[in-house]
Amino acid sequence: MLGDLDAAEETVQEALAAALLHWPVDGLPDNPGAWLMTVARNRARDQLRRRRRLHSKIEALGDAAMVEPPEDDPAVIADDRLRLIFTCCHPALAAESQVALTLRLVGGLSTGEIARAFLVPEPTIAQRIVRAKRRIRTRRLPYAVPEAAELPARIGSVLAVIYLVFNEGHTAREGDRLSRPEVFEEARRLGSTLVELMPEEPEALGLLALMELTAARAPARTDARGDLVLLADQDRALWDAKGIARGLALLDRVGPLEGAGPYSLQAAIAACHARAAAWEATDWPAIAELYARLSALTPSPVIALNRAVAVSMAEGPAAALPLLDALEGPALAGYQHLPAARGDCLRRLGRWPEAATAYRRALSLTRNRREQAFFAARVAECENAERGLPSS
Repeated sequence: MLGDLDAAEETVQEALAAALLHWPVDGLPDNPGAWLMTVARNRARDQLRRRRRLHSKIEALGDAAMVEPPEDDPAVIADDRLRLIFTCCHPALAAESQVALTLRLVGGLSTGEIARAFLVPEPTIAQRIVRAKRRIRTRRLPYAVPEAAELPARIGSVLAVIYLVFNEGHTAREGDRLSRPEVFEEARRLGSTLVELMPEEPEALGLLALMELTAARAPARTDARGDLVLLADQDRALWDAKGIARGLALLDRVGPLEGAGPYSLQAAIAACHARAAAWEATDWPAIAELYARLSALTPSPVIALNRAVAVSMAEGPAAALPLLDALEGPALAGYQHLPAARGDCLRRLGRWPEAATAYRRALSLTRNRREQAFFAARVAECENAERGLPSS
């Protein structure tokens, strides 16, 4: 209606603030959504009246434009949030801008969380979102729910949004909790709804399989105090067997992995972990090979890092150190998992001072207190080993 995302956000915030004032006194309206829409629409009309440069739009919102927006076809996208994600992933925007804007507007992620997901500075993401909004405004892009025929053109960005929301929920950027279950559960729900909408889309199946298999390990990922438990030390009896079964069944629906996309390959990696009855039974050579295929398909420093970790398990830590050294540079300069992986390799080689230095670097880069506690414990372990003291 407004053709301006900033203005739309302002009117919605004003409507929500009005609800907080009126609903406790007057009671919940019969149709809260319609109440909010009416208030927001009235705020929009007032705002446009104040903005003389948009005078031509006042008439549109005055009488005829007070008509309800066209109803979306529930047969196309029934879920409100998924419909918004598809709407925000407008093909006229660059793919990275689509994803960043949608994560901010619909995914509930902060600019800092989005920046971490993209491994770029926070001001870069802020500018990317500003430019995307400006492009929508100046080109008057129609922000309408796409028709069924338009969905395939947007599926790549939609999958990326759901994947990055899930990742943020799986390992929180900051705070006292290692993960945010309510966030990754919402991502998993969106993935399930997407599969219902597009049941033959292999990467939608692959992403949902990945989320199911990853979430299935969540119960064993922290101890009673909420501290991090590494995969090697997890009690696999705590894993969600039903979630693993769902994930493996979804991966079977993807079909042969030859020509598979990135989410299906990541799901296959998660399946290797899920099928291993014990840490020692993990098929690390297969995981390293899958990461090599994934890296060739979608080159990324994070994928290269994960491959290096798999190589350290398949061939030994000494084989992985050159791979980790090659990743040093601006791309992963603020990514705590690079020095953490290096620290793990050095610790396993008994190179205690170097390992402690690497863990200190990882500690300095994370803002999640559970990760901070884990890295601090690793530093202490390495320092004690260097002095010949037993681990605490």
